[in-house]
Amino acid sequence: MTATEQSMRLAAATESHRMQAIQAYIGIRGSENSSQFADVPHEKMNLYQKLWSQPVHLEIRVKNTKWVVLRYPNHAFAQAANMSTSAFADFYYDVCTTDYTAMAEAQKPLIARMEAADQVRIIAPDTELEFSIAKIPVIGCSGENNIPDGDVFTAGLKESINGTIRFNTKSRYQGVVFENIALTFAHGKIVEATANDTKRLNAILDSDDGARFCGEWAIGCNNRIRHAMLDTLFDEKIGGSFHLTPGQAYEEADNGNRSCIHWDLVLIQRPDYGGGAIYFDGELIRKDGQFVPTDLL
Repeated sequence: MTATEQSMRLAAATESHRMQAIQAYIGIRGSENSSQFADVPHEKMNLYQKLWSQPVHLEIRVKNTKWVVLRYPNHAFAQAANMSTSAFADFYYDVCTTDYTAMAEAQKPLIARMEAADQVRIIAPDTELEFSIAKIPVIGCSGENNIPDGDVFTAGLKESINGTIRFNTKSRYQGVVFENIALTFAHGKIVEATANDTKRLNAILDSDDGARFCGEWAIGCNNRIRHAMLDTLFDEKIGGSFHLTPGQAYEEADNGNRSCIHWDLVLIQRPDYGGGAIYFDGELIRKDGQFVPTDLL
């Protein structure tokens, strides 16, 4: 709340030195109050994103260290999932201890399909979106860095996304819960954005030049996770979902977009969430959250 550019740079320099000196980073994360940053002004959060989070975590940790990130079950986490603490703990350990070797094998046909695809078309309620993933690497995630895991990601060509999308899950970002996020794209850029807090949404998307372009698109395929719980590490893996990400691209699947933000927004396409379809080059790949081609079943 009281940070200045000088103090944030000093803290980031200290954390950067520590991150560069370690052999591995294990992030065990949990908050007793997930809305702790809700009243922090956007300008202060932007200072943190640009001067601390991006250089320490995106530039040093993700690129140059051996790392893994996971949550631990607590009361606040269970409350966000609308579950009792004991029921949530059972769910948590079941999801986190899945067979990741089997998951990696099961992802291979989807990876091959995505590597061969050019044009992606997505349809859902209030959503019709098209973009190209041609020649962008495709990465399967099966427990190497995130626990829990279960998605396959790539990125759309930076200026190829056109159309509209309305996300049907809530998203907590910088301590604020956003819902009914609707985005309109023209030549890759978000030209219109609305939500329950449209002003703050647009302030985040104006953080820098790359924040209105997307750096990731991924298909969630962990069927043990069925509903959003306001935690990206879980929500982005939901079976029958996909997520689209304004902001920074990962170097492993790089479309060249650079930003201090990376905001995974999730749309679930199962019938209980309104359904939807994904097409690769005109071929129906997933209908209402279920894969259609026999090699993906």
